[in-house]
Amino acid sequence: MVRMSESTPPSVPQSQSPARRVSARIAGIGESATLAVDAKAKALKAEGRPVIGFGAGEPDFPTPEPIVTAAVDACRDPRNHRYSPAGGLPELKQAIITKTGRDSGLELTAAQVLVTNGGKQAVYEVFAALLDPGDEVLLPAPYWTTYPESVRLAGGVPVEVLADETQDYLVSVEQLEAARTPQTKVLLFCSPSNPTGAVYPPEQVAAIGQWAVEHGLWVVTDEIYEHLVYDGAEAVSMPVAVPELADRCVVVNGVAKTYAMTGWRVGWLAGPADVVKAATNLQSHATSNVCNVAQRAAIAALSGDLHAVADMRAAFDRRRGTIVEMLNAIDGIACPTPTGAFYAYPVVTEVLGRSIGGVVPRTSTELAELILDQAEVAVVPGEAFGSPGYLRLSYALGDDDLVEGLTRMQQLLGSR
Repeated sequence: MVRMSESTPPSVPQSQSPARRVSARIAGIGESATLAVDAKAKALKAEGRPVIGFGAGEPDFPTPEPIVTAAVDACRDPRNHRYSPAGGLPELKQAIITKTGRDSGLELTAAQVLVTNGGKQAVYEVFAALLDPGDEVLLPAPYWTTYPESVRLAGGVPVEVLADETQDYLVSVEQLEAARTPQTKVLLFCSPSNPTGAVYPPEQVAAIGQWAVEHGLWVVTDEIYEHLVYDGAEAVSMPVAVPELADRCVVVNGVAKTYAMTGWRVGWLAGPADVVKAATNLQSHATSNVCNVAQRAAIAALSGDLHAVADMRAAFDRRRGTIVEMLNAIDGIACPTPTGAFYAYPVVTEVLGRSIGGVVPRTSTELAELILDQAEVAVVPGEAFGSPGYLRLSYALGDDDLVEGLTRMQQLLGSR
């Protein structure tokens, strides 16, 4: 019996480097930093350590019961035991069309919608459909960790455009224009933002969209946090704010955040029919249809009311106030108040270089490691989001854990 090697590669001829066992394209991609932090936190918990995780962007609420019931019923329906169209169940496409018109005002047809295995697959497939080797994508930073890797996988070149806390983490048209080159093809736009929780005001969304139209650029806009806004902030869909952009804009969305359905893996992309068709062709070879039971659950989610969503948003809003107050009480940390999503993104540069428990962290990565080791609190360093000197903390966890984790950080780092 031949056993597959787990680690040690077999000997290879001198002319063949062992590094070539994995393609350069895949070898150049790092794992998701947020999932890595979450996995490490869960592994330490399994060892009996009382780790509190602020790493994963995952609501702590159960999926609402009507959605679960719809999935149970779908399991018993033989229709769902078979292949279905690669692009998505027609009923789910219609639910997405209706929901999108209701929530953002964007009108779609079935040919403009592709149902994907979560938002990540949607992000990858739209870049795969749009980019040729060498095409540049303007990537406002701080950014979600998956964006640049998806661009690189598709042969594109991510071009980071940094906006720090002095700009409320919002890039300007002037910054985007300064970064634009003849190779620029796409702007990636995300509002409300992961990781910062920033929400672009309507007039800035319109200005950026109009700039993209003037220069013939595509826009990929991620709207997955559209319902999670606070303090009167408004999540505006760019192709609605700038209708003339609609033929060069792809919207990415999904049920994960709004309906506490991260594990169900249902997302979608919506845009021009030719791009959607190309992405559908790719998906037909990559994964075929999304799980039918999960699609039936998504239909129930999108077709139902938003009462459960309102309850979750109220809880997130309460936790938002707690996390901002407690982070700002830590010596050397400054945390702007986010107006969307469920993340806080504090500045920690004044903590770096200071001795903490006998250790002197020089980077936010080292600080995150120190906090996990000495306070048993898992956070994600800003390096994962293209902006060293920051930490990302998700406040989508229970109130008691939230306060306990932040109290441990205050005890470790010191309070003002």
